[in-house]
Amino acid sequence: MDAKTKEQNMTPDQRLEFHQVHSGPKMNDLRSWLDTQIKGKLVEPNSGLGKAITYMIKHWKELTQFLRVPRAPLDNNICEQSLKRCIMHRKNSLFYRTEHGAYIGDMFMSLIHTCNLMNINAFDYLVALQKNSAALFKNPSQWMPWNYKASRAIKASII
Repeated sequence: MDAKTKEQNMTPDQRLEFHQVHSGPKMNDLRSWLDTQIKGKLVEPNSGLGKAITYMIKHWKELTQFLRVPRAPLDNNICEQSLKRCIMHRKNSLFYRTEHGAYIGDMFMSLIHTCNLMNINAFDYLVALQKNSAALFKNPSQWMPWNYKASRAIKASII
């Protein structure tokens, strides 16, 4: 449903109304099913499914925030992904031999994450930086992940 709101460029209030009309009844049906599973003892509470259902019931208010608040996101995937990258990097950082090596690793991790946020292939970006090092040193701001495609196109049109 949220994809439709994005396709139609709905305002936050329009999106809220759309979800209340279309998603609200489905969420009510889901809540009824969850309650039936637990109260009817159709699912073992200590099983994986039982724990998941209990979690959803316990956090129902937060999980249905998008039905009450105009700008409430349906998920927090971008935050989860960022945290996961930080944790992975922290674990990988244990193997740096020097402080300078850790600094370089941090720099690359930051660049890679920024590329991912900008929907840019990090490997292609780093290759482009190497191939255009002279232009990079002349004007570094033009070669930031959010600018580099335009800079590359300008350089290609000059050649």
